[in-house]
Amino acid sequence: MDRNRKRVPGFAAVLLILLSHMTSALEVPLDPKVLEGLPQPPTITLQSPKDYIFDPRENIVIHCEAKGKPHPSFLWTRNGTHFEVEKDSKVLMKPGSGTLVIDISGEKAEAYEGTYQCTAHNEHGTAVSNSIVIRQSRSPLWSKERNEAIAVQIGGSLVLKCRPPAGLPPPVIFWMDNNFQRLPLDQRVSQALNGDLYFSNVLPEDTRSDYICYARFPHTQTIQQKQPISVTVLDNSPDGERRPRFMMPQGTTSTKMVLRGETLELECIADGLPTPEISWQKDGGELPSSRMSFYNFKKTLKVSDVNEADGGDYRCTATNNLGTVHHIIQVTVKAAPFWVSAPRNLILAPNETGILTCRVDGKPKPLITWLVNGVSLQNAPEDHTRKVDDDTVILSNVQSGSSAVYQCNASNEFGYLMANAFVNVLAEPPRVLTPPNRVYQVITNRPALLHCASFGSPIPAITWFKDSQTSVKNGDPYVIHDNGTLEINVAQPINSGKYTCIATNNFGIKENHMYLEVKEPTRILKQPEYKVVQRGMSAVFECRVKHDPSLIPTMTWLKDNRELPDGRFEVNMESLTIKDVTEEDEGTYTCIMNTTLDQDSASAMLTVVEATPPPAIVYEKPDPPTDLELTDQTERSVHLTWIPGDEHNSPTEKFLIQYEDLLHQPGVWINLTEASGTSTTAQLNLSPYVYYSFRVLALNHVGYSQPSQPSSQYRTNPAAPDENPSDVQCLGTMPGDLAISWTPLTGFQANGPSLEYKVLWRQKDTGEDWSSQNVGNASQFVVSGGPVYVPYEVMVQALNDYGSGPEPEVVIGHSGGDLPLSAPDSVQIMVHNSTLAEVHWEPVSFPSVRGKLEGYKVYYRRESGLHETEEDAEQRERVLTFSGNRSEGRLPGLQPYSTYNLTIRVLNNKGEGPPSPSKTFKTPEGVPGPPSFLNAINPSLDTLTLQWGPPTNNNGRLAGYTLKYQPVNNTNELGPVKVMTFLANETTITLGNLNSSMLYKFYLSAKTIKGSGPIITEEAFTVMDTTRSQPTVETSKGPTEPPHPTSPITQSPHPPFHKVPPVGPAFGKVNTSMLEDGAVISWEYFGHHKNVYVEYIVENSKEDWKQELVNGSHWHMIKGLKPGTSYKVRVVARDPADPAVHSTDEVLVAVPAVANRQVDIATQGWFIGLMCAIALLILVLLIVCFIKRNKGGKYPVKEKEDAHQDPEIQPMKEDDGTFGEYSDTEDHKPLKGSRTPSNGTVRRDESDDSLVDYGEGGDGQFNEDGSFIGQYSGKKEKDTHEGNESSEAPSPVNAMNSFV
Repeated sequence: MDRNRKRVPGFAAVLLILLSHMTSALEVPLDPKVLEGLPQPPTITLQSPKDYIFDPRENIVIHCEAKGKPHPSFLWTRNGTHFEVEKDSKVLMKPGSGTLVIDISGEKAEAYEGTYQCTAHNEHGTAVSNSIVIRQSRSPLWSKERNEAIAVQIGGSLVLKCRPPAGLPPPVIFWMDNNFQRLPLDQRVSQALNGDLYFSNVLPEDTRSDYICYARFPHTQTIQQKQPISVTVLDNSPDGERRPRFMMPQGTTSTKMVLRGETLELECIADGLPTPEISWQKDGGELPSSRMSFYNFKKTLKVSDVNEADGGDYRCTATNNLGTVHHIIQVTVKAAPFWVSAPRNLILAPNETGILTCRVDGKPKPLITWLVNGVSLQNAPEDHTRKVDDDTVILSNVQSGSSAVYQCNASNEFGYLMANAFVNVLAEPPRVLTPPNRVYQVITNRPALLHCASFGSPIPAITWFKDSQTSVKNGDPYVIHDNGTLEINVAQPINSGKYTCIATNNFGIKENHMYLEVKEPTRILKQPEYKVVQRGMSAVFECRVKHDPSLIPTMTWLKDNRELPDGRFEVNMESLTIKDVTEEDEGTYTCIMNTTLDQDSASAMLTVVEATPPPAIVYEKPDPPTDLELTDQTERSVHLTWIPGDEHNSPTEKFLIQYEDLLHQPGVWINLTEASGTSTTAQLNLSPYVYYSFRVLALNHVGYSQPSQPSSQYRTNPAAPDENPSDVQCLGTMPGDLAISWTPLTGFQANGPSLEYKVLWRQKDTGEDWSSQNVGNASQFVVSGGPVYVPYEVMVQALNDYGSGPEPEVVIGHSGGDLPLSAPDSVQIMVHNSTLAEVHWEPVSFPSVRGKLEGYKVYYRRESGLHETEEDAEQRERVLTFSGNRSEGRLPGLQPYSTYNLTIRVLNNKGEGPPSPSKTFKTPEGVPGPPSFLNAINPSLDTLTLQWGPPTNNNGRLAGYTLKYQPVNNTNELGPVKVMTFLANETTITLGNLNSSMLYKFYLSAKTIKGSGPIITEEAFTVMDTTRSQPTVETSKGPTEPPHPTSPITQSPHPPFHKVPPVGPAFGKVNTSMLEDGAVISWEYFGHHKNVYVEYIVENSKEDWKQELVNGSHWHMIKGLKPGTSYKVRVVARDPADPAVHSTDEVLVAVPAVANRQVDIATQGWFIGLMCAIALLILVLLIVCFIKRNKGGKYPVKEKEDAHQDPEIQPMKEDDGTFGEYSDTEDHKPLKGSRTPSNGTVRRDESDDSLVDYGEGGDGQFNEDGSFIGQYSGKKEKDTHEGNESSEAPSPVNAMNSFV
């Protein structure tokens, strides 16, 4: 027997390891559908506490609830014997449960005190409740005692004993007076845990006769009162100051025992004068600050949830200014039994083995006993399949019908623990408890959990399949948990699909289907940005989000992590607008995009400034980031973190991350990616075979910071190329050759050493195999010896020592071509008119092109005109190119009445083929070109001679000329037209009977049998009448204004006429003359320009030329020239459609200093005499005014005005006292203060007198009789004596008017 017991522990340990997952998985599921029909031993679900104190005024209720299949029946024991509930009329057991309700009304409650225990039984076993001790609550009266009056000397210590009666549960103690007011407690006066009242030292105010101790009993809510205690404080022999000493506990040491999990309460109260202060410490350790608290002015220390480490020596110290005293409390921690591992229910299949463990601890160590169905194992029927070893029961090879409930009881001197655990022997096929066809949704890169909760006996084995085909094994990326749950650590879209879990045991198989949908994460693409907005303006935060289209998003905005206030906030799907911002709107605004699966958020600050901001803050570039660190290093990625530098008053907008490839491009920093201004980390995607070093730059609105210090070097391993060369082309360089070129990969793109390229080629649409050639690190390969210009398919693939790149794309090209072999056939020409013909040809065959057909080139040459000799013919050949899909074309711009020669050649990318046979065609006659020139010469008073030249291009046989002319009067009206015709050999005519000084317009055209050609025009004047047109100095009248010519013929209402551009210069002779009103400029003009200007400038001046538009005229008068000044004048012709500018030579025009017939009035004797007389009168007037002023008199302005009524002088308005307007319109003579022109003449617009010219402005005043007196005095002769009396000074103007 001993040997067997020695072997059992090792055997139990092995079985525990093998079956631990079984015991944890075989909990009976709570799903009612599974429980239905499933046998189950009883399980206690509710019971009353072990110590039950009841109120005698209420019924006793002892709970006992249990579950099982079939439903259990209940029995009770009291004080260890069967309690016949049905025989006691006061006791009722609730139907369907074991709960007892005891009616104690009218009965002695003590009769029902005792220890009760409930058992729940069905055919599969018996469960037992705890032993429940039932006790009645008690609140006994205080024992009668007589309290003697207490007298104590001032400063002495005092203890007032309470000694409350023992109650159940113990009462709550407090001290009050006769008025039911609590006595004040402080550091000097305190109440101990036992209820006694301690005085460390007494004071005179402690004298009173109503110290009363009260005890409150919680269950009955009753309060008992002790007899009052009288205390008198004497001062006839006061105690002096003294060192502290402990009143409780006494001595230097004491002991305290506390149970694990309870609250340790330690107390030290000391007397002394002055009142001592208490402090605590633990010898050899620290006080548990998280579970420790002080009460009663630090006289009480409480430690909650005590454990074994709280044992030891606790030192309390009492201190005043006379000394210190210590007391040590030795604390011992004991423990009632507590669970380490309570036994758990087992469900076993027939022939399986199970283990029940009951692991407890306590101090002292608890004693463990086992029961089965409420009966001690020693008294239970013998079972060879059951073995017991202290805290373990091993059940081997169980059989159907052996179900039972085992009880584990662990006890020591401080209490006990008891637990029920059933062993249910079942043979059940698998059941999948997870609902079928459940759809799981998860965000990309997050874990996904697919549940397959199952039940069966024995425990079903779980297997998983994806899309009903692929078996899911335990391993990356899948994890299959013991409970059957399938976990995908990092879900990806490829993991989406249909999953099937299959539960299998010895009695059957069950499957369940479910679906996984991996969604795109919700991401904020454009985060809100930091805003600085002036008060009263609007602020707009943008928040653009990307989310899975199958998920419904919800945008929420927060301000400072709270809901937005009502009012001026406008929320849209991608923005927040704050209107009319105020200082209260400052804060952090956060946009949160929620879906049913995830969310993303971003924040930005709003700063509100005044409309006129304070002095500008200095903004600088940010400092570079620091402390770059590389983590989470993989083959293709690395995690980079950094610490941002100082922003210098400007928020960081973004970070730029750069890298240096120390292997391929040392010293060159390349931009890799960017991160938001609020980030301090970035996930970097890397390429193979690169020696990386990273750095970070910060950007604010001022600019980029200096780069950070480089990170540590990180080398990635080589790999096969990720890409093939780009820009693959195949072109034929020589006939039959195929030149294949590409843009090579960089060293960074090579991904490994020994980079080379595999070139593959074959003729297109022939079905032949690919030819290939490996080429070193080059960019071209030539295939020679092939057919001329045939299509090829070409591929170029990158290779290195670690493999090949991806499958390359096919590029189509052609081998090298050659010149075309043949010319077009069947060339035909159709002449449409004298200037247009059309040519047709037969396209050549594709093989004969031998290259890319770029078109057909038509060569044609004008051999000669039909009326010209070979020497006169234009020999220049003309070429037109037509696209390759054309077989006809038009030949515009032919010369009429000419012979042409034409050939056609095929054009490909190599050049031109041979010419087609030459074809000749002729063009018919057409209208001639304009006469080569038309000049008007030898003008006289009534005749003009015209000369002209024949057309440059006759375009046929010249038949003659047609001349039309008409006069133009000075109102730009056209006179009657006269027509004349001339033979082809006539080129001059003299016209007579013309009007003198008249402008004539002439129109000349040549004609053939096809009609008249375009006209050429000319304008000319007959000679002016010199007695009328020449300006003279002696007379004061200038010539009459010459007639204005009409606009050019191109602007006239006669569209058939137009002016032919001149062959020679656009301008002829320019004439100038001076009139009284300005300078007259006339010129000859042969041009066709629309805009003609007269420009002039002061001689030797650096100013810009002044410009006046004179369209349609051959003369112009310049007005407003400055006398005595010389001007340079020119005539300019411009046209927006013609970049050329035509100009005459500059001519000099001198403007006389004094115009003829003008007399300088300032030099006339009568004018000088008149001015002297006026000056004398003003002087006399001033003297008279001065004398009257010295005598105290006043000058009566209004009387003077009434006495001298002058129709030219408007009197003062009597109603408002304003001064009437003064004017002198008769003589216009200059008075003192008037301005005279520099040439000595008096201009009419400057001769009118004005009061403003004579005075200081509107400082008018009133004298005593209400008359207005203005201080009008000459600006240069202002009265030097004006002051406070200036308001009485007479007006010199009015005085002068009175003398007029």
